[in-house]
Amino acid sequence: MTRCDILHEDRFLIVVNKPHGVLSHPNPKAGKPQAAAFEGSYDQDRRCFKTAAGIVWLMHRLDQDTSGVLLGAKDEKTAAACRAAFEAELVRKKYLALCSGGGALKPEGVWLDHLVTAHAGHQVRTTVRHGVRPNAEAKYRVMEVNALNRVVLIEVELITGKTHQIRVQAASRQIPLVGDDVYGSFELNRKLRKSILAKRLFLHAHELSLKHPASGQQLTVKAPLPPDLSAVLEAAGMKAVGC
Repeated sequence: MTRCDILHEDRFLIVVNKPHGVLSHPNPKAGKPQAAAFEGSYDQDRRCFKTAAGIVWLMHRLDQDTSGVLLGAKDEKTAAACRAAFEAELVRKKYLALCSGGGALKPEGVWLDHLVTAHAGHQVRTTVRHGVRPNAEAKYRVMEVNALNRVVLIEVELITGKTHQIRVQAASRQIPLVGDDVYGSFELNRKLRKSILAKRLFLHAHELSLKHPASGQQLTVKAPLPPDLSAVLEAAGMKAVGC
């Protein structure tokens, strides 16, 4: 079903650790083959992969530049139950993000914004619209701060799931994610690439939790931080306990 590392699998669900650079699903407009989280052809309308081992319904997406926990369902009934849980905001998704700056961040807090996403050709951009009722919510807590390199590691729990949400909400607060070449600072990314070996976007989906559609028991799956991101934290003098 997949070439990704499998974090959890049973009769109903499959959870994989999607690497950086791999798509959650192929882009139908692309003219060449693309590496995707699951194998086989992808049905855009049904949002499922037809793999050699059976159909896998994709329950959510991660950006190509984001690594971490990705959930799939093995039958249509399970897929419908998972979609209902996502729509009711009953699925907990936690990310690890390394931000530049952030010295004035409170230990924990909530980000509320109204985000608007625009598509132009192959480009997707999200912006904050001020003075409008929020449609995006995220909770964060500071895990570690390195004043010397002016970076802060935060854990973000997404309450809503908007396109590029964490990246845009962080950048709008003047703490862009390290390695973000769309919403971040090119000059700062260049410096951090040399000082702490930050060669890509530092955003990792490290935990997903939901009530299992079949058993009703709470299922929590974690994805370890990839070696290249762990090396960034080490170079920045961070311990990152629990990552």
